[in-house]
Formats: sequence, C-alpha cells, structure tokens
Amino acid sequence: MTLTQKASALLVFIPVTFTLGTACTAEAPPTPEPAVTASPLDAQIARFAPVDIGVDLSPLPPNERDAVNAMVEAARLIDGLFLEQAWSGNASTLVRLAADRSPEGQKLLHYFLINKGPWSRLDEDAPFVPEVGPKPDQANFYPADATKEEVETWLNTLRGADRDLAVGFFSTIRRNASGALMAVPYSVEYQNSLTAAGALLRKAASLTTQPTLRRFLELRADAFKSNNYYASDVAWMELDASIEPTIGPYETYEDGWFGYKAAFEAFITVRDDVETKKLDVFGGQLQGLEDALPIDAKYRTPKIGAMAPMRVVNVVFSGGDGNRGVQTAAFNLPNDDRVIREKGSKRVMLKNTQEAKFKYALTPIAQVAMAPADRPNVKFDAFFTHILMHELMHGLGPHVVHGTNTPVREALKDTYSALEEAKADISGLWALAQLTEKGTISADIARTMYTTFVASSFRSIRFGLTSAHGRGQILQLNYLLDQGAVIVNADGTFSVVDSKIRQAVADLTRDIMTMQAKGDYAAAQEMLKKMVVVRPQVQAVLDKLKGVPVDIEPRFTAVK
Repeated sequence: MTLTQKASALLVFIPVTFTLGTACTAEAPPTPEPAVTASPLDAQIARFAPVDIGVDLSPLPPNERDAVNAMVEAARLIDGLFLEQAWSGNASTLVRLAADRSPEGQKLLHYFLINKGPWSRLDEDAPFVPEVGPKPDQANFYPADATKEEVETWLNTLRGADRDLAVGFFSTIRRNASGALMAVPYSVEYQNSLTAAGALLRKAASLTTQPTLRRFLELRADAFKSNNYYASDVAWMELDASIEPTIGPYETYEDGWFGYKAAFEAFITVRDDVETKKLDVFGGQLQGLEDALPIDAKYRTPKIGAMAPMRVVNVVFSGGDGNRGVQTAAFNLPNDDRVIREKGSKRVMLKNTQEAKFKYALTPIAQVAMAPADRPNVKFDAFFTHILMHELMHGLGPHVVHGTNTPVREALKDTYSALEEAKADISGLWALAQLTEKGTISADIARTMYTTFVASSFRSIRFGLTSAHGRGQILQLNYLLDQGAVIVNADGTFSVVDSKIRQAVADLTRDIMTMQAKGDYAAAQEMLKKMVVVRPQVQAVLDKLKGVPVDIEPRFTAVK
C-alpha cells in the first residue's frame, strides 16, 4: 500500500464533513513511486525501523477470524477519531499532504502518518510541515481560543456531577452559543464515529462464540453510546478469550494542560497462551509487594483489587493513541480509579512488538551506551520482565491523595504522567529485587535486570522530553547518577554500581510515591524542573546513537 493509499484509507475514518479530493482518492490514476532524494526528513523517518508485525490467525475458526476483521475495522475508525482529538487541523493537513505527489511531499506524508500529526514527537513536538505552528498543549480537548487559566478558573466554580464530567476522562470542553465554557460527553462530541464503531463491535460480538468476548464487545458498544465505561471496563477485566481486544478512550498523555482527557486507542491482539501461563506466578505477589513498599505504612493500600489478570498477546493491528510515534510495548488498564479499587487492573504485554523493539533498538543501543563488560548482560528476558513489572506497579502505590478522595492524577495535573511513568519504572526494579529474594525471579534475570534497565533508559530518553516516558526516564537516570548507583566511565560508557543500585532504586520509589500520596504538585513541579534535563554525559551517548533506530514503524501483516 502506498503512502497516499494509506492516507486515503485513514481519511475515510476521520469524522469530517468534507471528502478527499480526486488528486488523492483511491480512484486517482496511479503514479510511479517518487525517486528518493536526500532531505532532513530522511533522517527523521529513518529513526523508525520498518518492521513486519503479525500473527498467524489460521488456528482461529473462520467465525473468529471474521470477528477479528470486524474489530480491526472498528480500530480503523478509532485511528481517525484520535487524529481529530490530537488536533482540529489534522484532517485538512492530511488532505493537503496526500495531494502532494512530489518526493518531498511524500516524505512529509510518511512522517505525518508516523506521528499522527504535523509535529515530530521525538523532537519536542517541533513542527515539520510548512505553515503549521506550535503544537497546542490542549490538543483538541479544549477550545482553541481558550487559555489554561480560563479553563482552570471555570473548573474551580463547578461542583458535584458537573465537575466530575468536566474533569473526567470522557468529555471535551467547548463553548456554548453565548461563549461560556461547557463540558460535552464523548458520546455526543464523537457520536457519528462511535455509533459506527459500536456497530462493528456488535457485528464482531455476533460472530464470536466466546461468551466473555461477546459480553465485552456488546458492553463497549453500549459505552460508546452512554458514555459510561464502568461495566465494559469490568467486562474487559473478566475477558478470557483467544482474541484480546482493547478499544476505547484510555491514556491522557495528549492532554498537555491537565492530563484529564482520555485519547482513543485500539489494540486488536491474539493471546499467547504459553507465555501468559508463565506469568501466573506473579499474580499472587501483588498484595505482598504493596505491603512492603518503601513508603510510610499509612500510604499503602491494605487491600488491593482482587483481580489482576495478566496477558501476553501478539498484535494484529493497533490504532489511534496506540499507534503514534513510539509504539506501545505493554499497558496497564483501565485507568478509572473506581475500577482499580474494586477490581484491580489488567496488564497486557505485546510480545511481538517487544521482540522487535529489543532487536532493532535496544540491542544496538547497548553496544554504544554500556561498558564492554556489561553488554552481554543486556537480555530480552530481563527487558520483558521489567516491562511486566512496570505495568504491575502502575496498579500499586497511592492512587488517591491520602486522607481525601482526590485522585492523584487530578492533584498532580500536568506533572502526573511523567511521574507515574517514572514510578512504575523504578518501583518495577524495586519489586524485581523483592521477588528475587523469594526465588520468584530467575537468577539470570536478577543478574541482568539493572544493566538492561540502564541501557533501556537511553532507548526511552530518545523518545523525547515531551514524552511522559522520556521525561520519566531521564529523571530516573539523573537520580541514579546523583546517588552514584550509575557511573560514567572514562570512555563515556555507563555502568551500574552493584553496591549502590538497590538502595537508590528504593529511595526514588519512596520519593515519588510519597509525593503522589501527598498530592504535592509544587514538589512534583520542582522535581521535574530539576531532574528532567539531558546532561552532557548523556547527550554524548545520544549523539553516538544517531544511526540507530529509535523505535519501530509497524507494518501489520495479518490484515489488509
């Protein structure tokens, strides 16, 4: 499929009132692929290694394969819906780029499709499309003519259900006829797209013979209409099927103002039963880890949600917030604090995606960033297991400010995402050390996990300091450097100091979780201001990595 055809396919699913012109429709006369010429965009695009991502669907019965196809079509709708959420000008910009058949125009289109917008996510959201200004921090969740201060002042006047809707995951903020601010439920804002996506989910539900899958699909279609996602989140937690779809509004990274608004994403995957079974041993460890957290006992949760399912899956197709810029390797959902308190959360590991990341990005990074003696200790099993613990630890620790019902995400506002990613990372290492003592973790993983983590730090920092993961990772690396737990060698490579790393990991876990428990926004701002900076020794390594891919550009081979 050419870039123009991909753009045309994506535009089909964007909820706009105009259609793609003749110059870039599928009916347009075919033109030869443009000759490749050197441009700054070549280097930017080359940071994403094209990789085939697929899974053999032949073991599924024909009806289940048909259900997968219906889910993928719904996921394509979510892809277009995310573009609308990210920026109101995305559709018109995509039309313009798709119509440009010049070599430079095709490169612009290619990079636009990677980023799902005209700003480079690896370059602090710098615009790369001519005549496009700075990326709006409010995305398209808030009025373009509003200021953050205006919206915040208005939010502070609201009470009860009105405030819950306005600061909740599933609403946009718009102006009414008189110009006053108002909250609009997603079910109204995106009614056409969600109605169509819901119909496809119902089609998939009618095709599958797996009861828990059918229930989730039907309830998620209901949620698209009602704007109430609780029942379908619970059904997703209880999903036990060969096909594992995740589709809906989840992560709040795109909301650069407050981190309140959830972006739509989709992962259509098939469960890997063999690898999933291996994770069963972790499920019974969570309460023990919560009870041992290196924080004041009053900040711990006496009884975490009973359900903590874990799945290893292989990706068939991803879309929306699940496929823009750097690819997701795993996730821990849902984010609704009520569901987490009552049911826990589910951890999903995207194995075929992780394998590609390790091969094409982390392995060559380790050859540059780590001392020669440490390079053999960068292992996939340690990489995979730490990602699992990262997702597990999202579910542990404080979720509401101590002594209140205020969610931590609401109290920490724009600082929340970066600190939460840092918390999950560093406490994941802390947890692996705890499980090592119990014999739950193999000796090989225990031996290699810290070195693999430090090497992977450079991988995440390359995501850019506008990325929550990148900001969280540079914070951690700088903290470990300050504690002497990681050192820079004379040749500029990095090494772990075995005698100091474990205590430093515990200390940072304590610092971040305590900040979250207190809802200390000022302290969070200060920590990020001080620690989210690329120091010269780190920059020197990053400069040497310019020929190494930052991440992958997936080509989904199991679907058309």
